[in-house]
Amino acid sequence: MTVPHWKRPGGEPLSWRLTDLTGVQLSLQNAWPGPHPEPEASRSTGRGVRVCVLDSGVAPDHPAVGPLAGAHTVTAAPDGQLRVEPDPVGDTCGHGTACAGIIRSLAPDCDLVSLRVLGSGFSGTGDALLAGLRWAVEQRFDVINMSLSTAKRDFVLRLHELADSAYFSGTVLVASAHNLRIESFPWRFSSVISVGSHDLPDPEHVIYNPVPPVEFFARGVDVPVAWLDGGTRQCTGNSFATPHVAGLCARLIGSHPGLTPFQVKSLLHLTAANVRSTR
Repeated sequence: MTVPHWKRPGGEPLSWRLTDLTGVQLSLQNAWPGPHPEPEASRSTGRGVRVCVLDSGVAPDHPAVGPLAGAHTVTAAPDGQLRVEPDPVGDTCGHGTACAGIIRSLAPDCDLVSLRVLGSGFSGTGDALLAGLRWAVEQRFDVINMSLSTAKRDFVLRLHELADSAYFSGTVLVASAHNLRIESFPWRFSSVISVGSHDLPDPEHVIYNPVPPVEFFARGVDVPVAWLDGGTRQCTGNSFATPHVAGLCARLIGSHPGLTPFQVKSLLHLTAANVRSTR
């Protein structure tokens, strides 16, 4: 497969991540009709916003996460069918707990729900991913965080259909770009808010990418995150940039209930650090 070679406006190649902002021209002109939105909906805490973390599970009662509004897992029934059931296990590898803790730090009053589709060793099947995402879309969560993806083409059509279903039913799907320059899904779909990482320490610093397919960059380098057994560690990757954006989406929706995914994405763009208002 030939991987597209995306470039910045000046012609220099643009990676999936921004690790050196020196000399990068990302500033954009922007006009917004009417009153300009507040950056990052700073007064909102995400209260009343339902956020699903589709991942490896979340460690129950981790001090950086707090109580969950629900915990579920995808399991195989005796008849071979995949079902979503209550999860008594929690997190199996730490990844989901890390993402949940980041979301909680930005939207402390949101209702967090864990949906485990990965097992120990970050392993999981495409069918489990599809079953979990289908359930989450049917539950009509306000935000779904997916710090994972699949490169298997067999699942692309069904993932695309689910991503579109989420978009049109009012669920904001936030997904991490692959850490390598390879095609994977669902972040590659335009109905999804796709996220790569930058190396700035500010958790609210979001950069809009003028040369998609990755649309936004957020903090994702040396991020202090919650982990298993009530612990913490530092992690790097697009997986950890994504819940920063998911948390900000929860705040935007908390500040403006009823926003559509299109409007949330537009507000993220308008309030990005590199977008200049012409009001």
